[in-house]
Formats: sequence, C-alpha cells, structure tokens
Amino acid sequence: MSIDETIAFRPVRIAVLTVSDTRTPETDKSGDILADRITNAGHVLADRRITPDDIDTIVEALHSWIDDPAVDCVITTGGTGVTGRDVTPEALARVQDKAIEGFGELFRWLSYQKIGTSTIQSRACACVARGTYIFALPGSTGAVKDGWDGILRDQLDIRHKPCNFVELMPRLIER
Repeated sequence: MSIDETIAFRPVRIAVLTVSDTRTPETDKSGDILADRITNAGHVLADRRITPDDIDTIVEALHSWIDDPAVDCVITTGGTGVTGRDVTPEALARVQDKAIEGFGELFRWLSYQKIGTSTIQSRACACVARGTYIFALPGSTGAVKDGWDGILRDQLDIRHKPCNFVELMPRLIER
C-alpha cells in the first residue's frame, strides 16, 4: 500500500450529510471534521447538509446528490446505530445498486482496535448508487476520523496502490 507519485492527484467532489435530530451548523463537530479532512486532502466539498433521522428525508437528499453530476461521492455521518431513530443504513438500501460490504467490515475492524467490542453497535456501510459512491459513518468525531483516516483518505486518492475507488469511477455505470 503506497501512493504512486507518478500519477496526478484527481480531486473527488464529495457531499457531506450529517444525520441528526439535534445537531445544527454550529454544533456539527463531526461534519466539520469531515469537511476539513476532505478539503485538506485536496478534494472538493461539493455540498453539505444536516437532515433529521428520517428515512424519507435522507433518501431525498441522497437522490438529489446521486442525480447531480457535480457530486462523485457522498459521505454521511450519523444514524448508523441500533436505536429506533437510526435509519441511515436503511436509507442507503433504498437507493443502492450495489453494496460495498467490505467497507463496514473494515470500519468495524479499525474501530475495534480503539473501542473494543462497542464497535458491534455500528452499522457503518457503503454502496454505489447510479455511479455515485455513498459511505455511511457513525456520528461520533472518533468514528469520522477513523473512517476518513483509516479508509476513505486512501481509497478516494487515485494515486493509492494497489487499487482505489477513484480509478473505478468511469466504470461504475457500465452494463
């Protein structure tokens, strides 16, 4: 695993969706951390929103970005737990064409090293929907850091070898 400096960096246009009944633009620390990491890595913060833990509202936001050619990828934070209001994975299931099973598995493996068995409460997940990547992270600041630093920073960098999500983007909608 390494960065191939002979390949030109390609910015990815990423939208951030915070799923929370209580967070506001002033209190959304996880969204702030994610937005900072995205732009510091050289990517484009294409859009950012906060939506309540309501499956239809989440699905509506996802559809708007999936259909927007200015968005390559969506990262959500929040709503991945096991309580009644946690419905982000169900929202992804409504829009997805293909699940990316390994994302949740790898996230929980990384998280286990920091929080032990508490990671089992996370339903972090990912999918491809009509050519757009969607990654759902838990809402804690630690989870956002783990997801970006441990997985997404490399997988959203076309220079990352032996492979990455960016190099597959032109082929996501092929049949």
